[in-house]
Amino acid sequence: MIAEPARLPRRRLLGYGAGSVGTGVFSAVPGLLLLYYLTDVLGVSAAVAGVVLVVPKTWDVLLNPVVGAASDREAVRTGRRTRLLMFGALTLPFLFAAMFAVPGGSPGVAAAWAGIMFLLAATAFAFFQVPYVALPAEISADPSERGRAMAWRVVCLTLGILVAGGVAPALTDAAGGGRAGYALMGAVIGAAMGAAMITGALASRWIPSRPGPRPLGLVAALRTARGNRPFFLLLGACVAQFLAAAVMLAGAPYIATYRLDDYGLTSAMFVCMVGPSAFAVPLWRWLARRYGVIECYVAGVLLFAATTAAVYPVITSTAGVLAFAGLVGVCYAAVQLLSLMLLPETVHADAGRTGHAQSGAFTGLFTAAETGALALGPGLFALILAVSSFRSSAPDAGAAGSPSRDLFDTPVVQPDSALTGMSAGFTFVPALLLLLSVPPLLAFRRASVRSRVAEAPEPAI
Repeated sequence: MIAEPARLPRRRLLGYGAGSVGTGVFSAVPGLLLLYYLTDVLGVSAAVAGVVLVVPKTWDVLLNPVVGAASDREAVRTGRRTRLLMFGALTLPFLFAAMFAVPGGSPGVAAAWAGIMFLLAATAFAFFQVPYVALPAEISADPSERGRAMAWRVVCLTLGILVAGGVAPALTDAAGGGRAGYALMGAVIGAAMGAAMITGALASRWIPSRPGPRPLGLVAALRTARGNRPFFLLLGACVAQFLAAAVMLAGAPYIATYRLDDYGLTSAMFVCMVGPSAFAVPLWRWLARRYGVIECYVAGVLLFAATTAAVYPVITSTAGVLAFAGLVGVCYAAVQLLSLMLLPETVHADAGRTGHAQSGAFTGLFTAAETGALALGPGLFALILAVSSFRSSAPDAGAAGSPSRDLFDTPVVQPDSALTGMSAGFTFVPALLLLLSVPPLLAFRRASVRSRVAEAPEPAI
């Protein structure tokens, strides 16, 4: 008789999940603040700022599959993925701080510095993120335990995003805004991010990583992976969802500043958007067990799209925007949790199909797509600003105080086209992207491999 897999202790789940606090920080802060930092503090044009955001992440899209294959090779040789995790955790905080510590100079110099630091930071992040996302497929042979691990991870991820998105703008504002405020924010948030990632790397050393039966190069790994249709259907849906979330994230400071007349509301918007996610995770997990993962996933995405579009009529009402932001957070919890619950199951199903376990290769592809979408989000919003005639501020206009006070006591007057563009970019564009993710999810449900997550009884967290 085959013994049942042991139930994972909460301390181990928490130890693994701690790394997601750090990944949440890096996923949130550049998308939330870097575009705004470039256009409204450093005076970089919206078009150039969009390029600065997209180019480093384009490199990361190419790098992540390489890191995934390297992570699998290391795991075959050593049985662990720890070295790559530690390399990323130790280098990323310094590069993150440098990204928001742009030296004095012209907007062109500022754009070049921020772009180079962002590229290096994204590279360091790949060395942590790719092997870290590969670990859930190896954390247990029991799909219900993998589901528990994902729930803990999403709660920690939400906490990281919430702390970063809520604290980072407030810290910048409290420090006086401008270059100095952003530099202090980068140093403090970077240190907190590094501590969480190092904790996650060290606490995950117990997880046995045994891909194989032999190490594969990148080309061979991708060739082996390409027949996994459920994985690529899930990937296509997630790309559209990541892109929608990234567009909203990039637009939040502009909506707070130009539609609600208070940059300080950026933190409040973010807290209202992300805070409910942590509390909604157990609810969505219970619903998925009762009604099915895919069914709840599709319902969550449709509700997400409807809620996002409904923000447009109340875009100048603080109470309305914050109320809908809370509902968006509940929907976003479904997108995060259910996609991450399905990902390890597609990896396990592929191992049964090919006889070759390679979670690093799949997570390399998944994180590459996620990285690309998160990069394209601010770039897409920057394009919307550019075509709608958005006017950037003068360089370092907020040096003497926060953007919500000194810079916008005499704000840059935006044309009606720019106001309409940023409002539509924050609402209708993400809603459309979310709707585009529904057909791949329905095709996933019809695919030959169905996730065992929907069928296996799961113990409570």
